[in-house]
Amino acid sequence: MKRAKQLPILIEKDEDGFYIVECPVFSGCYSQGKTMDEALENIKEVIALCLEEKENQKAFRDFHPQELSFHTLSYV
Repeated sequence: MKRAKQLPILIEKDEDGFYIVECPVFSGCYSQGKTMDEALENIKEVIALCLEEKENQKAFRDFHPQELSFHTLSYV
């Protein structure tokens, strides 16, 4: 049985209340939703479309991070 690969996604709530979601492993892989659940379902569909391209299939195969982290930085 193949083990599911974990992909990083970034989620940001915009000023209109929509959730913008992006998978940085693939160029141009982003979507949105009115709710967090809707945004997550939408990005799954976009990831599936991205994986139809050979370049993204290679990026997916070669993606083996040892550690992922997300930080915020206050900047004035």
